Amino acid sequence: MRIGEIIGSVTLSRAHPSIQGASWKLVVPFDQAALRGDDAGRGEPLVAFDELGAGLGSIIALSEGAEAAAPFNPEQKPLDAYNAALLENIELVDEDS
Repeated sequence: MRIGEIIGSVTLSRAHPSIQGASWKLVVPFDQAALRGDDAGRGEPLVAFDELGAGLGSIIALSEGAEAAAPFNPEQKPLDAYNAALLENIELVDEDS
């Protein structure tokens, strides 16, 4: 699971019936440098399935790959990225402390 920021939304003209009723968000994943405020740590944008109602600028927990479809088991959904949680606060602790 990764942390990312919503930077936009995606509109589909057609979708598989199993994924209708939710929205698609454009997400930039963060690495540790980005979490500390360095824009160089922002990854390549990707599209994620969102049933939680994340808005522009929201920070989310992003599940990818097979784990993205796991919450819907046994129903199968053709997903590669899923908004697993809306994050209000992120606290980073230095391991040296």
